[in-house]
Amino acid sequence: MLIHSDYIEYETKKQTPVAEKIEESLKSGRLEEALTAFMAVESVDEANPEDTIEKTASEIEKVATQVKTNRIMLYPYAHLSSDLSSPKVAVKVLKGIETALSGKYEVKRAPFGWYKAFSISCKGHPLSELSRSIRPEGTQKAAGKVEAGGEKEEVVSEALKAEGTAKSYWRILTPDGELHEIENFDLTPYPKLQQFVNYEISKSRAVERAPPHVELMRRLELADYEPGSDSGNMRYYPKGRLIKALLENYVLDVATDFGAMEVETPIMYDMNHPTLKKYLDRFPARQYSIESDKRHMFLRFAACFGQFLMNHDMTISYRNLPLRMIEMTRYSFRKEQRGELVGLRRLRAFTMPDMHSLCEDMDQAVDQFKKQYDLCINVLENIGIHIKDYEVAIRFTKDFYESNKELVVNMARTVDKPVLVEMWDTRFFYFVLKFEFNFVDALAKASALSTVQIDVENAERYDISYVNADGKLERPTVLHCSPSGAIERCIYALLEKAAMETEEGKVPMLPVWLSPTQVRIVPISEKHVAFAEEVSQKLDCRVDIDDRDLSIGKKVREAGREWVPYVVVIGDKEIENGTINVTIRAESEQNKPKKVQITPEELNDRIKGEIAGKPYRKLPLSKYLSGRPKFV
Repeated sequence: MLIHSDYIEYETKKQTPVAEKIEESLKSGRLEEALTAFMAVESVDEANPEDTIEKTASEIEKVATQVKTNRIMLYPYAHLSSDLSSPKVAVKVLKGIETALSGKYEVKRAPFGWYKAFSISCKGHPLSELSRSIRPEGTQKAAGKVEAGGEKEEVVSEALKAEGTAKSYWRILTPDGELHEIENFDLTPYPKLQQFVNYEISKSRAVERAPPHVELMRRLELADYEPGSDSGNMRYYPKGRLIKALLENYVLDVATDFGAMEVETPIMYDMNHPTLKKYLDRFPARQYSIESDKRHMFLRFAACFGQFLMNHDMTISYRNLPLRMIEMTRYSFRKEQRGELVGLRRLRAFTMPDMHSLCEDMDQAVDQFKKQYDLCINVLENIGIHIKDYEVAIRFTKDFYESNKELVVNMARTVDKPVLVEMWDTRFFYFVLKFEFNFVDALAKASALSTVQIDVENAERYDISYVNADGKLERPTVLHCSPSGAIERCIYALLEKAAMETEEGKVPMLPVWLSPTQVRIVPISEKHVAFAEEVSQKLDCRVDIDDRDLSIGKKVREAGREWVPYVVVIGDKEIENGTINVTIRAESEQNKPKKVQITPEELNDRIKGEIAGKPYRKLPLSKYLSGRPKFV
């Protein structure tokens, strides 16, 4: 854990049985304007202490350069881990880091194995609190090696390793085209952007408690954890399955209108296929691996493999370009780390709409990139996630930026707000340009939704070519696009957004086209049920009837807890007049419902206008609530 501090000071109080012997001068210490590195040496570091020393010193140097300090305090802090190394190795590593940094910096090291009192004053800027996890070489077993009991060690790609060590520059890009150093940019007017900046730079993905959407997904009977499966694999109840299906259909409809052809490819591939093996090392993700007929297989984490192998076998003309294909990958698999798995935010099995576009050259790719950027904005807008609800990250190589500044600046202008930029001197991955729309939740954790990437490697790697106007073969430039991001994350974002709006005093709800029940009819007594059925027949939407033997107040309250957009109460007055009493959730305030007296036909017209152009599915449960089971 790295803290940029105004000052750090400590004083030893009592030694433990494993305390190192120290001189009197080391029993207290103070540094001002210092980077403090709180460290715990773990058992895994015993395999290669020298590499741990080298990597840790390098990481501390990077951060010291970023925060512009030449003073470093090394502070052993065993509370950071429950899997500590032996005291002997810990002292060796700590002293080694001290030696590696001395000469370049003013370094102080607090002694190991002593109870200490300390005071620290954190500066509070976006780079002042960071965390890093260092893993030495030699601790990651080779791909495909079977451990005791037949369980495979996870496979970690070279790209994922590079992601942890790649040197990048973080900046804020404003719509006027100016790049600002983060520590010199006032993020106060942009609290969500500040949270996103902190999240990205700290690289801390683990969560300490469940975010609000976890309670909501259960209470609304959408989804839940599946204890009978691997962590990060969820169960979806009828209402949740309905919402997923509607989102999947919507994104596929949009992609088809955009000119993409829907395909389907396998979920399992040969780890030792020469082309796939090379690509695995270029993608920053952890894979599930399994044995099948003595072959080492992996479960896909995207649709790239299948679509690129298909492209390899196709005959493609320049007249076909840009050529777009999409697959709704139910499922993609990533072996995310356990501490990061929570609710629908980060999963090991997820549904990803994955579109790839083959373009003639970089000029056509840039043109497509612009159009797909706008496409992603529109997709999220129609789902109910607006520009104000997410933060934009743009990542690129320095060379690409210098040749395409206007493209990058226009991305900030389009959303009309500052965006986070990450720039690399050297290209570590297969893309030269990438953006993500990131939703920041109630716990200040960010999750990427839509993304588009310009890929300059895989046409060559997969031997994909097209016939140009002169009849010669050429390599296309490839775009990767997920118009919405993972479908589960869209649900997560909608629920988190609703939870945060509730805190602001607003009434939470889902968009009407995604609401499992769009209209609930509540008859006051049994004699009003027949008329409730008549009204339901006049509504072309998902309508149910609460015929349970409960008080009218309880029925209405439960409809509110289920976020039903329109609640219709029917009694003698409604039967007599032929009109209905409707509570409109979207126009209500907390403790102040908006009620209108209208005809069933008027309500039907209103709902048809709200869901026009969106996919539709029938009610996923019994029309009468008395016939429904409870899932949670």
